[in-house]
Amino acid sequence: MEVSAAMEEAHPKASTSKKGGLRTIPFIISNEIFEKVATFGLHANMILYLTERYHMSNALATVVLYIWNALSNFLPIFGAVLADARLGRFRVIALGSVVSLLGMCLLCLTAILPAFKRTPECAGDCSLVPWQLPLLFTSFALMSLGSGGIRPCALAFGADQLDKRDRSARNVRRLQTFFNWYYTVLGLSIVVAATVIVYIQQAKGWVVGFAVPVLFMVTALVLFLVGSPCT
Repeated sequence: MEVSAAMEEAHPKASTSKKGGLRTIPFIISNEIFEKVATFGLHANMILYLTERYHMSNALATVVLYIWNALSNFLPIFGAVLADARLGRFRVIALGSVVSLLGMCLLCLTAILPAFKRTPECAGDCSLVPWQLPLLFTSFALMSLGSGGIRPCALAFGADQLDKRDRSARNVRRLQTFFNWYYTVLGLSIVVAATVIVYIQQAKGWVVGFAVPVLFMVTALVLFLVGSPCT
């Protein structure tokens, strides 16, 4: 009897699980769609923004984007540790989404505010406004911090909603379906970001081109929080 009781404690029944289940998956997938379109839509065309608006050389713009991408790929290590050790995946994703949204808003602000001082004696662009580059780099840093919270937790958080202790064929198919949809959405989001968002930036200007990802990120955050009671 003692042995069977110990086995039940080690392998609790699937019915005792309090996971959100399939009803949470649409919220998580929708959040992933809008977040990825917003994020990759900004990365795809950023070198043109730096060279056209800030008159950076191609080499300097490439270095700036390299540092930004490096931070975005390195910080998820700390986001994963923070989620596992302290806050949990839901809170880290929510916090990362808010921080990333703030960074996108600052980036959109750099497109609205003047980048250069102009005087009547100046035939073309004159000196750069002192606070413009710090504002730009701050927006990059915030978006990297936000990615550090979202990237390492989104996929695992979605899988957590399905009881991985349930080894039935039905539950295994559910997990496989979730992973299939997740990577399908990821690929489609990158395609949309590299085509539609880039087209908007080129056809409608940087202000509209940066405002659209902001709206997408707001939608992603709202969908994630709306689905929170189900998780």
